[in-house]
Formats: sequence, C-alpha cells, structure tokens
Amino acid sequence: MRALVVFESMFGNTEKIAVAIGEGLATQLSVDVVEVGTAPTDIDADTILLVVGGPTHAFGMSRPQTRQDAAKQAGGEVVSKSRGIREWLVAVTGSAPVSAVAFDTRVSRGWVPGSAGRAAQRRLRGKGFGTAGEPTSFYVESTLGPLLEGELSRARQWGERLAAPVTTGGAGSQHV
Repeated sequence: MRALVVFESMFGNTEKIAVAIGEGLATQLSVDVVEVGTAPTDIDADTILLVVGGPTHAFGMSRPQTRQDAAKQAGGEVVSKSRGIREWLVAVTGSAPVSAVAFDTRVSRGWVPGSAGRAAQRRLRGKGFGTAGEPTSFYVESTLGPLLEGELSRARQWGERLAAPVTTGGAGSQHV
C-alpha cells in the first residue's frame, strides 16, 4: 500500500509541509512526495491515498499569472517552475478507487476568503476520487513565509491521522 503526496510550492513552505505530511504517512504506508511538475498523471493501482497541496493564490489554486507574480517576488527562484496543481488536476486519472485529500498553505492574517485546498478537494471529488478527509490549511507569517511555529509538527500529525484509517480500512478509505 502506497501514498502519493503531490505538491506545488513557490517559496518552499508548501514543500516543507508536504514532506512533513509524508513523514507522518510513512509511519504506516510507503510514501512518495513529488513536486507537481514531475508528478505522474496516471495514479496506479498501488496507490491507496493521494494527498494534493499547494499555496493559496488569489483566493484559490495558483494560475499561470499568479505563479509568474510569485516568481518575480522570489527573484525568479521558485520550487514549482512549470505547472501547478490546477493544471495537474485537469490531467490526473486513476485506474483504481483511490482516497484523496487536499491541503494548502496560506497567510495567517485574519480571515481570508478562498482556499487552494478546498478548490483542489472539489476537483478531486469531481474526478471520482474518494474522500480521505477534510481539506486542511497550514499557515505562513507572510506571502514569502516562514511557516508559523508548530505547523510542521501539525502536518506530521495530520499525515499520521490520514494513514491510520486507510491502513485499517476505516473511515479514511471510504470512496464517494
């Protein structure tokens, strides 16, 4: 049984969260953590859990223009240089029922509408993936980061909680 974590990251914060989630999942599953530009679009039968995450840009998943803006902010140095999770989700297919859940990173300043995680979760359901849980947000201090204190630990714990019901056949393995 295998889990696949696919992430999009501009400044490295979402990548760190994806790695921490992978560490939590690895307590019970074999895990691959993959940047979206190199992620497979055909999810194979060995994968029982798909976790997809990216930064919240302009109230949702990134677009080519918001990624260009992020690259300018970073002086051209970003982690995800090509496609984002929005484009990847258009292309992704699965050969077997797979449970999925999404996450995002977002600025911690008060209430901000929109969420890349919620938008990705809707797309995953629309593609026929089962639901492994509710989308979850992890927080950064500002657009460039850093992550708030405790977020990496919270991401690891979330990964552990996601893995437990999948490996025991409980609620996390339900297919919608």
